[in-house]
Amino acid sequence: MGETEDNYIKILFRFHNELWAGMDVETMWATLIDKEKGLYKIDNIPFYAPLVASDDIVFAEYDESEKMLCYRKTVEHSGNSIVQVFLMNKKYDIAQIRDIFKNLGCISEGVNDTFFSMEIPFGISYWPVKQKLKGLELEKIIAYAEPCLSQKHSSLQP
Repeated sequence: MGETEDNYIKILFRFHNELWAGMDVETMWATLIDKEKGLYKIDNIPFYAPLVASDDIVFAEYDESEKMLCYRKTVEHSGNSIVQVFLMNKKYDIAQIRDIFKNLGCISEGVNDTFFSMEIPFGISYWPVKQKLKGLELEKIIAYAEPCLSQKHSSLQP
């Protein structure tokens, strides 16, 4: 099936947010894989939702109370990982920090001038990315969280 604009749809994700010990929501774009089976492929980088990454295949169904498709479970993990990065030192521009990781093969989506979410593609080693994250954190330039590390990336082999 070719991808057209008709294949793109928003899916609602509800999840427990550890920061304020409550429920939160995020919507993400997905492409239709199989409407009858309720299968969709996540087509953007999650900002907040944990345990889901770009290119994951998810099961979603229409929820009457939400009036939209809602995530129910991940059917197939893409192997991509998601890292959230928070700029702590205002002397730096967030675009500079994003470029550091872009040069390591990671794409990102900015939320604002102090926070972005970054994809570590399955095909690249997480080792150099992790070393850069740790270094910038030690310098008190950033803080980061790893809400979705694939099995490959969590093994941290250089």
